[in-house]
Formats: sequence, structure tokens, C-alpha cells
Amino acid sequence: MELKGIHHVSAITATAKDNYYFYTNILGMRLVKKTVNQDDPSMYHLFYADEIGRAGTDLTFFEITNAGHTYAGNNSISCTSLRVPCDEALSYWEERLDEYDVVHDGIGETFGRKVLPFQDHEGQRLVFVSDENNKGVAAGVPWSKSPVPKDYGITGLGPVRLTVPELAPTERILTEVLGFRHAGFYPNPEGETDMQVFETGAGGTGAEVHMEVLPVLQKERPGRGSVHHVAFRVADYQELEKWHERITEEKLPNSGLVDRYYFQSLYFREPNGILFELATDGPGFNTDEKNERLGETLALPPFLEQKRNEIEANLQSVEDK
Repeated sequence: MELKGIHHVSAITATAKDNYYFYTNILGMRLVKKTVNQDDPSMYHLFYADEIGRAGTDLTFFEITNAGHTYAGNNSISCTSLRVPCDEALSYWEERLDEYDVVHDGIGETFGRKVLPFQDHEGQRLVFVSDENNKGVAAGVPWSKSPVPKDYGITGLGPVRLTVPELAPTERILTEVLGFRHAGFYPNPEGETDMQVFETGAGGTGAEVHMEVLPVLQKERPGRGSVHHVAFRVADYQELEKWHERITEEKLPNSGLVDRYYFQSLYFREPNGILFELATDGPGFNTDEKNERLGETLALPPFLEQKRNEIEANLQSVEDK
């Protein structure tokens, strides 16, 4: 058993309409699935990804309309990376972010890669990372109808950063339970200890977790602009069953196997309280919509279909801006 990389990252927004505008019109990602939180159908669950929503390209958002401000801190997924094809793409994005008055830190370098940190309109902490020299997990393919040129478009998720008060507990789960490998380290300008890098599968930008240790920070108070969980890729349901056995043997409280219709999942919290998900690569978002029509209408899994009228009555359109 070996996790194949990052599957998706799920975050929180207070306004689905503004969120849709930012991620489709400014970042040029495709809305591949417009659905609801299956555990609370009163709220949107929006999936932005590459052309067909390949595993490893999905950045998703729950709309929680009363979500307050995020107070950044420990025990958190503190940054999400978005892959772009090359260093030249970062220059394009720097100009585009300036054009739309998006807060950013300018182009820099992290772990031997060119990067461009920025924030969305709600303070979501993001960073473009260049795949110029990537030799690991393959990237996705930007949507041909994106407002962003395909040569510079977002191709998937890059490394996620975890901020924790103590390295050892989370490191043990990553390496001894989930099978990640220690891949190196680099200086952290925000702390006294180096950032530690762990990788899985074929490695590279699509399969890394970066660990930041900041003991002095208080625990993060999540809200709009925070990340809810990170999911890692599992080949299929049979392998997910084996992961369930392993997680249970470790006595880690978990959700058990959950059918999300577009993939199957297993959720658990590691010792620093961060929510991890293991999710299968398939069956995929074209299970109930053709690839060319992804995200155009409200998609509901079969067990919610009988409540469609009630659910739609409580949701506002995201496309009108």
C-alpha cells in the first residue's frame, strides 16, 4: 500500500458567489462539481480543478455563511499550493494578481522551486509553485475554456503546509502509519526550526507535506479563509479497506468507510488535531455529468436526490456576479 499523493484540499468560504468569481474568473480554475455538503445539505460544496477534475487537482470549498475571521495558528493546515507549469508562469501570475489587486508576496524560492505566495479575498493562504523541474507525480491539464492561457494555467495541487506545536507526533503518523518518506528540509523564516518535507508515491510537487513547528503559537481559530482538511490519494476501494484496517489498528478514531459517490473516503485526526482524509481516485466527477457539462447544474448524490427541491430552495446562485 502506498498513497499516491495529494487528492484534494477542502477549505471554508463565507460566500459561495464571491468564491466562485475568484477561483474561476481570476484564477481560471474550472468548477467541475457544484454540489452540497453531504453531511449538511444546506451548504454548498464547490469543487475547482483541472479540465475534468482529476484526483490531485481539486481545491474544494464549503460555504458556511456565518463563518467568522480566521485567527491563524497551530494545529492547522496553514497553506495550500497550486501547481503551474513553469517559472515563466509565475511572472504571468504576478502581473495578473496585481491587475486584480490580489495580495501577494512576490516571487521567491522554496525547497529549490520558484513560488509566489498570495491570499484570496478571504485571506485563504495560497502559493503558486512552479513545476519547472518537477519529476514526480504528473500534473493535470488546465481547462481549455479558462480565461487564463493554458501554458500558464493551474495544473493541480502542490505541497500542503502543516503548522504544529510539536513535530514528532505528526511525523510518526506520516512516516510509520501512512508511509511517507522524509525528503529534506529548508529554512523557515518564521521560526527557529527548519521546515521538514515528507513525500509519498512518486514524490514531487503533487505528493508533499511540509511541516512547520511553531511551539509559541496558539491553536488556530478557523473561519472563512481556513482549511478544513487535506485528502491523500488511494488507488481504489479495496486498498482503502486495508487502510481502514491499519488506521483502526493504530487506535486512531476514524469515520469508517464513507461513500462520497464521486470517491470513497476515510477520515481521521492525527495527534496534533489536523483532519486527514484518504480518498480513492475514482469513480470521478463524470459519474453523473458528462465531462463537457461538469459543474453547470447542481449535482446531488442519489441519496439526496429526493430532497432536491428543498435543497435548491435554500441555495443562492453562485454564477451571478
